[in-house]
Amino acid sequence: MRELLRVLRERIEEEDFERFNGKVRRVVGLTIESRGPDAFLGELCKISLGNGKNALAEVVGFRDEDVVLMPYEDISGLKQGCEVIRTGKVVEIGVGRNMVGRVFDGLGRPMDGRPFVPETRYPLVNQPPHPLRRKRIKDPLPVGVKSVDALITIGKGQRIGIFAGSGVGKSTLLGMIARNTSADVCVLALIGERGREVKEFIERDLGEEGLKRSILVVSTSDQPALVRVKSLLTATSIAEFYRDLGYDVLLMVDSLTRWAMAQREVGLAVGEPPTTRGYPPSVFAGLPKILERAGNSDRGSITAVYTVLVEADDFNEPISDTVRSIVDGHIVLSRQLAEANHYPPIDVLASVSRLMNDVVSEEHRKAAAQLRSILSAYNNAKDLIEIGAYKPGSNQLVDKALELIDEINSFLRQGIFEKAPFDVTVGKLLELASRVSLD
Repeated sequence: MRELLRVLRERIEEEDFERFNGKVRRVVGLTIESRGPDAFLGELCKISLGNGKNALAEVVGFRDEDVVLMPYEDISGLKQGCEVIRTGKVVEIGVGRNMVGRVFDGLGRPMDGRPFVPETRYPLVNQPPHPLRRKRIKDPLPVGVKSVDALITIGKGQRIGIFAGSGVGKSTLLGMIARNTSADVCVLALIGERGREVKEFIERDLGEEGLKRSILVVSTSDQPALVRVKSLLTATSIAEFYRDLGYDVLLMVDSLTRWAMAQREVGLAVGEPPTTRGYPPSVFAGLPKILERAGNSDRGSITAVYTVLVEADDFNEPISDTVRSIVDGHIVLSRQLAEANHYPPIDVLASVSRLMNDVVSEEHRKAAAQLRSILSAYNNAKDLIEIGAYKPGSNQLVDKALELIDEINSFLRQGIFEKAPFDVTVGKLLELASRVSLD
């Protein structure tokens, strides 16, 4: 009997059970390396911590014979030899019609303390609608912001970026759009925000009216990089669920730059080479994959508004340049206008909607072009005007601009809680444009 037990023990010791469970070998930066288990890329694993708790982690790569994981949660108590258990699952989120008016974290778990029973589950990684099955963008989506509806009209199913430096008013503009939009459902992703700003945004910028038809996905700056990365995917999957039900969804993300920074942390941690400004290739490969998931399908639509935090007010930095090349238009916020107390500080001459001509009437298009011409003429002569060197009569268009500029600026300004109906905005635009024509 003793000999049999000895043989069995030797057999057990020789077997490689790490294909089912692994053991933590070391922690390098943001990553955890373990010998085993036999997990696939993207699989969820549980790590048994030394304090008796479990932490979720995802397989993000392999190094020699080790599995490289990144945690979703706090890993206090982790030590060498902690057990790593594979689950055989990838990250999915629970979704349902009862998500409206709720706040969720980056993995789709409720943050507001209320119970949530999902109708079904959606994968975080999904394929965009087939190019030939997408409905064309033909209808406008009013957002209740005069300068946008009049001169940078957004189409239902369009993707547009809001580009601005820090502190210029991106979040405030998002709150205005969320409160005033005509979309059925609004999904907002707050990625990498300061913790104090989350409640401020909900109560001040979004307000009770905006929250009633909104779903918030929040991942604050203190959370692990992988959670911040997943929060964009979570918000997009929620929007896809509602689009598949036939809704017109407005997806708003603040900000795409912080998502790229989180992806940079993940990429560099798993050994990717840094490229432009330290961003690894996965950032530039991931942007079109996630942005293409928005838009029209054969059932509903996702109109997407992405904010881009422009580093050092350089609108040609890598993330800004890449996003601008993918989306269907851009809205530029000007620090100079903000300093002049012109809100929202939208530089309409630097902004463009690539689909505006497809979603507005010919009369609207011509009126917007005339107003742009007046603004351009005034800006070109602004230095001469301010020093008193411009002589009236030198240029008819500049003369007309001097006559109308105060009224135009008044039209483009808007209070934070002021709602501008689309028909009223277009009517005022046409009235202004009728006075631009030169005799």
